[in-house]
Amino acid sequence: MAVHEECGVFGVMSPRKEDVAGLAYYGLYALQHRGQESCGIVVNDDGVFSSYKDLGLVSEVFSKDILSRLPEGTMAVAHVRYGTTGGTTRNNCQPIEVNHQKGKMALAHNGNLTNALELRDKLELSGAIFHTTSDTETIAYVITRERLTTPSIEEAVSNTMNLLEGAYSLVLMSSTKLIAARDPYGFRPLCYGQTPDGTYVAASESCALSAVGAELIRDLEPGEILVFSEAGVESRKEHCKKRKRRTCIFEYIYFARPDSVIDGVSVHEARVKAGELLSESYPVDADIVIGVPDSGLDAALGYAKGSGIPYGIGLIKNKYIGRTFISPGQHERLDQVRIKLSPVRNVIEGKRVVLIDDSIVRGTTSKRIVTLLRDSGAKEIHMRISAPPFLHPCYYGTDIDSEENLIACHHSVEEISELIGADSLGYLPVQKLNLLTGREGYCAACFDGVYPTDIPADLCKDRFERKLSERS
Repeated sequence: MAVHEECGVFGVMSPRKEDVAGLAYYGLYALQHRGQESCGIVVNDDGVFSSYKDLGLVSEVFSKDILSRLPEGTMAVAHVRYGTTGGTTRNNCQPIEVNHQKGKMALAHNGNLTNALELRDKLELSGAIFHTTSDTETIAYVITRERLTTPSIEEAVSNTMNLLEGAYSLVLMSSTKLIAARDPYGFRPLCYGQTPDGTYVAASESCALSAVGAELIRDLEPGEILVFSEAGVESRKEHCKKRKRRTCIFEYIYFARPDSVIDGVSVHEARVKAGELLSESYPVDADIVIGVPDSGLDAALGYAKGSGIPYGIGLIKNKYIGRTFISPGQHERLDQVRIKLSPVRNVIEGKRVVLIDDSIVRGTTSKRIVTLLRDSGAKEIHMRISAPPFLHPCYYGTDIDSEENLIACHHSVEEISELIGADSLGYLPVQKLNLLTGREGYCAACFDGVYPTDIPADLCKDRFERKLSERS
């Protein structure tokens, strides 16, 4: 655990004026697992934009009173954020709103650009003034510039995609259109659906469609632009098939909700498969298999299924505590682990336990969990990880920007097992990742170091802030 996610985007277009802010609220609630630093909603009421954005969880930011202040409208875009670039400030909350000569735009973005610094430098040299330190404002600036010389917002988005490199799933709206776009690699998920009354919804994950009563139609193809307007839905595919598909494999292992379907593959089934593959690769004599809630549970079911060892509930999660990685400080993270997970002693005591989790980054969280189980009387603890070891930085929206804090970069598997206090440790072999989805075309660069794009010169989380400090 302890891996930072990226963000979640949501957009809605209704054929009639209605409470689109309420739909966006429930959509964001379903996507809360993708980002817990900040959130925002922008409503389009006949060309008039109204918005509210702030730091905090969806339920904290959008009280009943705040939601009641947002007007009814025909469109809305919304966003939940974990900042893989840019600081945690209200200025960096999304969606980003822009007023320009040809109208208005509100933009929400999931992913990381690999050429954001280069683009921003060029824009600043041409007179652009930035108010945030996120990639999203760079995208908004380029789209706005292109819109001034093109006949439509979708044409501006298409032209912008010629200039962007890296990961981006976008949902944006103008005064009259809602647009969804996915980068040509398809790094981050993006799908759309429709409610029985004809309202279109676009979202990072299908679970958000279900939350608002929409039926999934399909995922956007990598490189596809969807335009929702009064005329219906238009698909533009001029950027499709320009790159090989490289969907982030960690979406299936950890990021996405298990009830989501990404590119036709069930996240739950992919995780169960990971557990089965782990049981084949690293069998062990044990009495019970338990998973670390929540993302380790499906893989634990798979390990139990593949090994024949009984599955049990050995750890209970406090449902009112967020994911451990949300706290920026290591001390706070450990404090949260203490109150987040509670062992079930009657299940664990005197047992040889197979403990399933989705990843080990620094090792501190894993060590604490192993200690909890030891203190509850576990006889043996054999840890199994449903992902390969993290060995390389991610440049596409996962907050792993340095090898310095990756325990697998500095220690062998045996050493890590000893450091976290386990009796044995096994990772999912990187060669078996393709078996999770049953298809080729995924990005596993954080595991195997094979990057689909050029590696940027500087893509640390604070790159924009550091650049400003260097100039001053």
